[in-house]
Amino acid sequence: MERKRHSLTGEVVSTKMDKTIVVKVVRRIQHKVYKKIINSSRKYMVHVASVVPKEGDIVRITSIRPMSKRKRWQVSEIIRESVKIG
Repeated sequence: MERKRHSLTGEVVSTKMDKTIVVKVVRRIQHKVYKKIINSSRKYMVHVASVVPKEGDIVRITSIRPMSKRKRWQVSEIIRESVKIG
């Protein structure tokens, strides 16, 4: 039986580890009482197999089997590469 894979989109924050990057995923949620839109973010440890993103890139990550204590995601594609100014 095939398990449905979840996917998220976020920005690469850190590439300092070997075969692992940190991706920040921002969600926009509405406050229950005040109805104001709030940005809520979370960082994910993501495994890098074939695609090698740089800091600032926007990537899509998909869920995989647990690879370590905190690593349960893998980079599936680079959506947009970062633009360096200057």
